[in-house]
Amino acid sequence: MHEECGIFGIYDRENKNLNVAQLSYLSLYALQHRGQESAGIAVSDGKKILIYKDLGLVSEVFDEEKLNILQGNCAVGHVRYSAKGKDLWKSSQPLINEHKGKTFVLAHNGSLMNSTELKAKLTQKTILSR
Repeated sequence: MHEECGIFGIYDRENKNLNVAQLSYLSLYALQHRGQESAGIAVSDGKKILIYKDLGLVSEVFDEEKLNILQGNCAVGHVRYSAKGKDLWKSSQPLINEHKGKTFVLAHNGSLMNSTELKAKLTQKTILSR
């Protein structure tokens, strides 16, 4: 049996000053068996998004200094196992993008087999502009 990626998310909605980056790190470490090719964490305070990702195991990608920079009240983390494609840095996640002036972060587990069809439908409905 092989696993395909690991994803973790956390939101400190009550502003209890949770260290969301550290909690993401520990969770990704526990999910390491689901992906050993890359690891990444994105955090946000609602105003800006900070992201760090690289190739390697969670313990190789992150150290205390990097985690201390990732400050915010919500986070998304990802460990990658490539079921398709290569283990390149540009394929590491979380992914960051912008749409209609809004920046967002996305992590996913797998490949969309019908991505062309979905994009056509969403573009037709003007949900996507490109």
